[in-house]
Amino acid sequence: MFRTALRNVLAHKARLLMTVLAVMLGVAFVSGTLVFTDTLGNAFRNQSAKSYEDVAVAVSTSAGRHDESTAGISEATLDRIRALDGVAGATGRVSGFAGAAGRDGKLIGDGWSTNGGNFAPGEDGQDPSYTFTSGDGPVEDGQIALDSASAGKGGYHVGDTVRVATNGPVKEYALTGVFTTEDGAVNAGGSLVLFDGATAQRLFLRAGEFQEATVAAAPGASDTKLLAEVKTLLPEGAEARTGQALADEQAQQIEDGLGNLDTILLVFAGIALFVGVFLIANTFSMLIAQRTRELALMRAVGASRRQVKRSVLMEAALVGLIASAIGFALGVGLAAGLRSAMSVIGGKIPAGPLVIAPGTVLAAFAVGVVITVLAAYLPARRAAKIAPVAAMSSVHAVASTRSLVVRNSIGGALTLLGAAGIVGGAASADGNGRKLIAAGAFLALIGIIVLIPLLSRPAIALVRPLLTRVFGVSGKLAAQNAVRNPRRTGATASALAIGLTLVTGISVLGVTLGQAVDRMTTDNIKADYLVSMASGDALDASALTALRKADGVTAVSPQQADWLTVGGRHHAASGVTPGDVEKLFALRTVSGSLDSLADGRIAVDSDTARKNHWKTGDTLPVTFADEKKGEATIGAVYEANEFLSPVLLPEDLANAHTEVADIREIWLTTEGGASDANERAIVDALGDNPAMSVSDRQDIRDMFGGFVNLALNIMYGLLAMALLIAVLGVVNTLAMSVFERKQEIGMLRAIGLDRGRVKRMIRLEAVVISLFGAVVGVLLGTFLAWAIGRTIAAAIPQYVLVVPWGRIGIFLVLAALVGVLASLWPARSAARLNMLTAIKTE
Repeated sequence: MFRTALRNVLAHKARLLMTVLAVMLGVAFVSGTLVFTDTLGNAFRNQSAKSYEDVAVAVSTSAGRHDESTAGISEATLDRIRALDGVAGATGRVSGFAGAAGRDGKLIGDGWSTNGGNFAPGEDGQDPSYTFTSGDGPVEDGQIALDSASAGKGGYHVGDTVRVATNGPVKEYALTGVFTTEDGAVNAGGSLVLFDGATAQRLFLRAGEFQEATVAAAPGASDTKLLAEVKTLLPEGAEARTGQALADEQAQQIEDGLGNLDTILLVFAGIALFVGVFLIANTFSMLIAQRTRELALMRAVGASRRQVKRSVLMEAALVGLIASAIGFALGVGLAAGLRSAMSVIGGKIPAGPLVIAPGTVLAAFAVGVVITVLAAYLPARRAAKIAPVAAMSSVHAVASTRSLVVRNSIGGALTLLGAAGIVGGAASADGNGRKLIAAGAFLALIGIIVLIPLLSRPAIALVRPLLTRVFGVSGKLAAQNAVRNPRRTGATASALAIGLTLVTGISVLGVTLGQAVDRMTTDNIKADYLVSMASGDALDASALTALRKADGVTAVSPQQADWLTVGGRHHAASGVTPGDVEKLFALRTVSGSLDSLADGRIAVDSDTARKNHWKTGDTLPVTFADEKKGEATIGAVYEANEFLSPVLLPEDLANAHTEVADIREIWLTTEGGASDANERAIVDALGDNPAMSVSDRQDIRDMFGGFVNLALNIMYGLLAMALLIAVLGVVNTLAMSVFERKQEIGMLRAIGLDRGRVKRMIRLEAVVISLFGAVVGVLLGTFLAWAIGRTIAAAIPQYVLVVPWGRIGIFLVLAALVGVLASLWPARSAARLNMLTAIKTE
């Protein structure tokens, strides 16, 4: 039977090609994902271990520039640590935000990872954490060193002058050196500016103190013993751990992060393989139908049902093995390509070999072979049940009425149960409802897949008159062929339906969320510009003063983060400028007047007022952020605004209860609205500071909606594999259908159907099947998007379901185009058949 299976694989190479391609693509996705994440994990773990290999003990504190209550690590403490037996050296570190400007004046690197630190040379004048490729480290105020990637982006060389921004005004520094580093933020696309020790302490903490320290051990010294001794010398609140413990912790964090990426990619690989199951099952069903007499003859000469089934499954296993081998090789190449692509787009990956773990090899081959064998099981089982005499008499076994009733009943029950779960999850309108929707979606999808053969007949019957009227006999024959074998049509359409369900659901949700964000921006903001720190840190109060003096600025208000406590409850607050805040935000007053902010009163949004039973005129006993108690009178109640906190405080009141204003944003309007001239005036007023981001209203929309569009594009890219496999399914079905219908096509040619009409018949059949699957997918995807949307609507006030009819129309047109393209080869083959040879075909 093994020889028989091998002979059949070799005899049907062309017809099994699409199956090999489907399995190959799925396995490539799986193996590529595993190799890529293993390679990333190994590279980052090695980098982490390397960065801590000379660290026996690492000390950290939470000391900050504006936190006088938390002590840092003093020089005296470092000296005491250096005096311990077994200590080879101790280095203090201090760090914070520092952004270098390129020659174009813009910030080098991503704002969140543009850092500054101190150059800490040892007795040899070198800092072991950095390797200088040119020049030396900074040793006095007015000097800096830059990492090599940032120096390259900025076009800087040793001796150049570089503009650097911290949390204060921009200052110019002389570049004394360029270095390489294993710093993770730099490898992620950020930048690192090194200052001399005294300057870094003044900028990021306090003179004579460090936030962190690393201790190097002398040869033979115990890290654990040093840890215990170092702990006794540290200030309160400082934490010490061994370098090995930190390396292990960082490795685990890397493992967890990559594990999430692994899971996401494997989910999409699973979808691709699930779609491939329909292609494989279809292929083997058609191959077995074509070999009915051959299988019957085997049974007649003594082969048992089990042997026939085993022969088909062996054939499937051979196909799976071949496809897995090719797919695995392709996956390794895909992983290598992804690593190179990340380097091209700026994501630095530490050097290291491509990691191909034994588990990855086993997983790739197991997935390919098992999926292929499982998909071929039902066709193999049906092959074994064919009665020899009936088969040799050309009486093909057809599904009995009872089997169709059972199939459709099961499909109907699953669909109804799934729909009930989806509706029930939508009704709960919370996070738990999404779990119910997911379960319901799975059941509904399986149910519809089971029912698709039944649904295909009435659905295609609806378009049959149109096809006949427009395309004549070719259209009529195409409609008849599409429903001739409902199971085959259903299996082909199911693959497209799964892909379109996911694509449509993601599109409806994405467009809905995008428009909700856009409405939120339009409905809540009047300001022309938003100014913030690129790092996300607080702005210096000097920026607010400068903007109030800028040319063309008509209204300015900070969004100053604050809070107050009333009746034991904390309430987030925003310090704002009275008289200007209502010019910058769309604030609809429910009662009272926002003018009362100028009199020292506060304003609360309607939701907060309702929950706490407050009203305009109430005087509340409050505890401010500095723990001082007092009273605050509500001067206005307004409708909630997404860009402001629930409580508004006049700026003077907020400043009276804080030492340093926590200004996260500054909003402003200008004469004539947003323009290049007004933006230039704002940038100039801020001292052309590269660390400060100036965003107009469109930038704000993009800031909030950009993630939605990025996520959509990533999802489309990942689902492309599943859709490609679905397209292969259409090609395979049509190609094998043409092979089966050689005699019929020959007869049609003989009685006058020309080659053009034969081609049109095959193309229309492909379009009908593709559109049928696409329509099912669009309907189910929209239903799922509605249900998921109901569970998040409460968290997004501007949420209104939007069905992107234009985009859905594009999906349907693309589905029809898929049908046309998929039919090119089968249609050409059908048209080129020799009619006499075809008529004689059995």
